[in-house]
Amino acid sequence: MKVTDQVPEYIRTLIPYAPGKPIEEVEREIGIFNSIKLASNENSLGPSPLALDAMREKLAQLHLYPDGDCFYLKRGLAAKLNVTPEQLIFGNGSNEIIELAIRTFMRPGDEAVMARQAFVVYKLIVQAVGGISQEVPLRNFTHDLEAIGAAISARTRIVFLANPNNPTGTIFRTVAWENFLKQIRSDVLIIVDEAYFEYVEAADYPNSLDYHQQGKTLLTLRTFSKLYGLAGLRIGYGIADKEIISLMHRVRQPFNVNAPAQWGALAALDDREHVRRSLENNQQGLKYLTAEFARLGIEYVPSHANFILLRVGKGEDVFNRLLAQGIIVRPMAGYQFPEYLRVTIGTMDENRKFIDGLRKAVGA
Repeated sequence: MKVTDQVPEYIRTLIPYAPGKPIEEVEREIGIFNSIKLASNENSLGPSPLALDAMREKLAQLHLYPDGDCFYLKRGLAAKLNVTPEQLIFGNGSNEIIELAIRTFMRPGDEAVMARQAFVVYKLIVQAVGGISQEVPLRNFTHDLEAIGAAISARTRIVFLANPNNPTGTIFRTVAWENFLKQIRSDVLIIVDEAYFEYVEAADYPNSLDYHQQGKTLLTLRTFSKLYGLAGLRIGYGIADKEIISLMHRVRQPFNVNAPAQWGALAALDDREHVRRSLENNQQGLKYLTAEFARLGIEYVPSHANFILLRVGKGEDVFNRLLAQGIIVRPMAGYQFPEYLRVTIGTMDENRKFIDGLRKAVGA
């Protein structure tokens, strides 16, 4: 018997997350230049300038290991969120926080409940530890909290909720959220992924942090990748009761957050001008793109994030026609939306180039 023969079946059948190619490689392969990437929901204005300054000032310290406790960042963020430092955990993107939670609170055979068309990483990591994902269909492109609550069984250990949801950009509202909480046992960990929460303007959007002291077990996930423009640094964080965080620290690797990420994130917290400009650009782009979709007769899902899901017919074909024009978006067949594309809201120049390219791609 070989070593590979002993790998569990749940690992053998795991389909890895499919990353996009570097933009330089895409340009080389198809012979184009000056491409725009609107595929990964990044901040089109770039990183926080204050973060860049903070990192430049400390580059001479790169021979030192990073602070394994994220001491200064933890205290800076705790003050901003009005929580204690013991309620925070940082990771190599919020993806690592998801993995830490699953490794801490699930065993082989345990179940996790999630929306069928939510962030694909949830079910990938659940399967990687031998867990079972119970996927609940969306209703009107939105989390069906009533059906998710009904899917919880005695074997359920974790429920994943993305608000706003990726890839649809939709949100669930306060009334549905509060009714959902009433159904959930305290021994079920509710993970609320709020990677895009800063973009939401709806008055009845429930900030999950407001519900942490109401007798349920909540873990809120957030990130510096989106609004602050620090996706390349890979830094996200989780907020929960200190006992939950303490247990997750037991499986966290030392030095899991690199030093530049800590320096940049701490400075970005105070970059109000970059936040203001980013939100303003997003709202301007959202209004422009949705108006153009309506003009072209293209269906789209109303979004509360920095991306839009739009229906174009044969999604893969339209994706390739856009790619040939140097416009990189994300086809959605992997999320069981084969007729759809997801486009990130870019700068206004990028948005106009996308609309021009889309008009040609769909023959409008």
